[in-house]
Amino acid sequence: MDSLNLIFDENLIKSKLYDCDSPLRISLKDNFFTSSAVLFSIVPYKEKPYELILIHRSNRGTRHRGEMSFPGGKFEINNDKSLKDTALRETEEEIGVPRKNIKILGCLDDFPTMTKYIITPFVAIIDQNQKLIKEDREVQKILKIPIDFFLSKKSFREHAVDIDGNKFPIFYFNYINKENGKKYTIWGATAYMIVTFIEELYGFTLSNLGLERFKLDKIKDLKEYIKYRNQITKKF
Repeated sequence: MDSLNLIFDENLIKSKLYDCDSPLRISLKDNFFTSSAVLFSIVPYKEKPYELILIHRSNRGTRHRGEMSFPGGKFEINNDKSLKDTALRETEEEIGVPRKNIKILGCLDDFPTMTKYIITPFVAIIDQNQKLIKEDREVQKILKIPIDFFLSKKSFREHAVDIDGNKFPIFYFNYINKENGKKYTIWGATAYMIVTFIEELYGFTLSNLGLERFKLDKIKDLKEYIKYRNQITKKF
């Protein structure tokens, strides 16, 4: 796709998103899942394609250690009045951007994950001059990745994984950072959110498999998913 079409257009992006409290948006609630939120962070420019801010998580924890994601985390009842608070708080904690410097444009549908989280994605703008400061205990690296990288069929990869007799699509992108020459693999729910955003915004389909991610009830019926992690990631 011509990069001239990828100059940031706030009105276009807002028109393709839901208001976060819209009844048309898929909003999921289930006590079996952990409520969480991420900030789908966009850095706009006037003369080149906008970028997405992603983080390479530290190796702490058990379920998402070492993965690439948007800033975000689980809802904390003692700290957050809403999932919007969660996204803003986690963004400030993980990459040092105060909430007053974040402009939320809208939301994508909620995403249930195989690790039993429901993610609410808040799409937002962070200024190009905003200093980003990583929280060392949780973040190994902050990356700004141009949107045209994700729109390239050369960058996109997919395969189907058999989970309890059902085919489940795995999307991923292998991004080589010019700064250190290191490969960063964006996969799982993060890759799926990016692919969904691209499809909604540009009508551009990346996947050829035609498979859908499992719905909430299907995920609830599955056995422990984390055991499939090594099987999946070794194919990257």
